Amino acid sequence: MANKKRRTGGRFNTLTSCISTTMVLLLLGVVVLFTLLAHSFSRALRENFMVEVLMDDATPHAELLRMQSELRAAPYARHVAFLSKERGAEEMSKVLGADAVEFQGVNPIPAEFEVYLRAEYANRDSIARFEPALRKNAYVTDVVYPQNAIEAVNGALPVVGLVLLVVAVLLTVVSFALINNTVRMSVYARRESIHTMKLAGAKWGFIRRPFLWRALGMGVVSVLLAGGLLAAGMYFLWQLDFFLSRLLTTFVAGVTLGTVLVAGLLLTVGCAFFSVSRFLRMDEEDVFLK
Repeated sequence: MANKKRRTGGRFNTLTSCISTTMVLLLLGVVVLFTLLAHSFSRALRENFMVEVLMDDATPHAELLRMQSELRAAPYARHVAFLSKERGAEEMSKVLGADAVEFQGVNPIPAEFEVYLRAEYANRDSIARFEPALRKNAYVTDVVYPQNAIEAVNGALPVVGLVLLVVAVLLTVVSFALINNTVRMSVYARRESIHTMKLAGAKWGFIRRPFLWRALGMGVVSVLLAGGLLAAGMYFLWQLDFFLSRLLTTFVAGVTLGTVLVAGLLLTVGCAFFSVSRFLRMDEEDVFLK
């Protein structure tokens, strides 16, 4: 009867340990996921910034082709599109009304190159480096970009990133503490068996082995459960919104699930190792008093 109760209690402890570890890993995965999504969002936001290079109406076609090739080869350019005077007038007319952009039969809209920036160049300092070179071109009449918007985004995003980083670090510490306590309680329930094997002359490695295998099994189950829930959640987000599907790349999903995998296995096995070692170092009085 006592053995049956002990087995039932051991299974219950293992079950509760798996559930606790799964919840901690799930929470850790959610924070990692949203941190990566925030980074992807900031990058996508920066890559939507556009520098407009306005061209003179007298610009020769050969010069436009040369300018286009030069811009596309520039390290700061992610994508370059040419907008002719006619196309610009059409787009403006759609906004303002038919023929609203014409003045006495003249189209005042200049031809322009729309230069979409790479994320690392979407800041005021980087633009200030290549803007003078663009303005030196005799056929360039002006260089326009959303300076206020760029400064606002680059001012806010580092703060948001720092907050998310602090939250991720704190959660990692909390996750380690919770998993450590969960594994430690599981080992604590068998402290008498550890002491008995130690008195019988068993080596510490032999005593640790079953606990480590048990912790590894618990970690694998928890990782599978947490990873499955996270994968289902990411698939739901991917189906929910087109913009989210662009942010939720295979890299983001892989890093999130990989973090859960590594954290789940390392933390459970590592905590089991240190917990068993702690009880192995205890004297008999400490074992039965704790």
